[in-house]
Amino acid sequence: MSGGVYGGDEVGAIVLDFGGYSIRAGYAGEDTPKAEIPSSVGVLEEAEAVMETDEIKKDGGRKYFIDTNSLRVPRKGMEVQAFLKDGMIDNWDIFESVLDYTYKRHIQSESQEHPVMMSEASWNSRAKRERLTEIMFEKYNVPAFFLCKNAVLSAFANGRSTGLVVDSGATYTTAVPVYDGYVLGQAIVKSPLAGDFISLECRKLMEELNIDVIPPYMIASKEPVNENQAPKWKKKEIPEVTSSFHNYMVKDVLQDFAASVLQVSDVPYEESGAESMPCTPYEFPNGFHRDFAEDRIKIPEMLFDPSQIKDVPSNSMLSVGHVITTSVGMCDIDIRPSLYSSLIVVGGNSLLNGFSDRLNRDLSNKLTANMRLKLISATGTSERRFSTWIGGSILASLGSFQQMWISKQEYDEGGKSCVEKKCP
Repeated sequence: MSGGVYGGDEVGAIVLDFGGYSIRAGYAGEDTPKAEIPSSVGVLEEAEAVMETDEIKKDGGRKYFIDTNSLRVPRKGMEVQAFLKDGMIDNWDIFESVLDYTYKRHIQSESQEHPVMMSEASWNSRAKRERLTEIMFEKYNVPAFFLCKNAVLSAFANGRSTGLVVDSGATYTTAVPVYDGYVLGQAIVKSPLAGDFISLECRKLMEELNIDVIPPYMIASKEPVNENQAPKWKKKEIPEVTSSFHNYMVKDVLQDFAASVLQVSDVPYEESGAESMPCTPYEFPNGFHRDFAEDRIKIPEMLFDPSQIKDVPSNSMLSVGHVITTSVGMCDIDIRPSLYSSLIVVGGNSLLNGFSDRLNRDLSNKLTANMRLKLISATGTSERRFSTWIGGSILASLGSFQQMWISKQEYDEGGKSCVEKKCP
């Protein structure tokens, strides 16, 4: 019995994509994921816990609060944790709880009825791949399973099987060369200059400007005030929360600030030119208003020019442009032109205003005249944020893909090591 029986219209495959910011889940063949769940989970030790709704999974004396509505309720003693570390699954208990929740709440179907296509970091380790395969077949009884590198899926989502996938997400900005649908592992380059770094720099800016970032969960009511007045707001009666919960909620405000206010300059940042930039107003959750001028240019500039970062000695971090040129430089000289001619820009952090234009300019200046450069970046927000999921949705619904699945029978015969043979 081959994987072919799962093809066709009878049973849709489920596509799962795990990222540093959120998890995307849905059925293959659809345009966008059915659900997007935060990658962070609230964890409460049983002693503190009280009975709540069915959104919570009890597990060895712990309760897990999964998904936005449940995670963002202030609770005494609830820590906010992520189950991914370095892009790979690190906490398997939380991972399984999130998967249980996804099946129950969003997919609303039994796991044994649908094949599963799952994305993984391009540098995922063999041990973690095998353990994941084992969990999917042994615990979830899936009829078929496939694990695919997220860079390959992003390339497919943009109609390419060869190209350099530049993914600027929450934790990393990475450059991963894909050639004929295979990742060239020796040339993967990662830089920590990504979304979380931008949030951190926004936080430092607020401290410098003496702006208190008050997350919405603390605010009972507020009154609008002018820029020079102190904000007038009333604090809500809430239980004492952990610092990890408070920081998570503050970061959420900072991410909104970054998306609304920050602007990547077309040209390298200069103090003189920055003053002429138009201001952008922003209202904080507690009603405080302020206009931001050069600061909104300065922060994203660090992605392209790490020498602007204040606190880092002998700056060793790579700028976005440098990540790309380093990665291509590690590839065979014959394929470099085909990588530069399809540079695929994806990831939520790449949605910063002006990101693609600046990247295009920086690279054009670095490359020789005979090297053709073409940046492929989807204009729609969801296409860029969900590119890996969309690639998985396309791939898992192709007729020609149906013999690629690891079937339950193959797993029973060959064990968990079959993932190394079947999923390159």
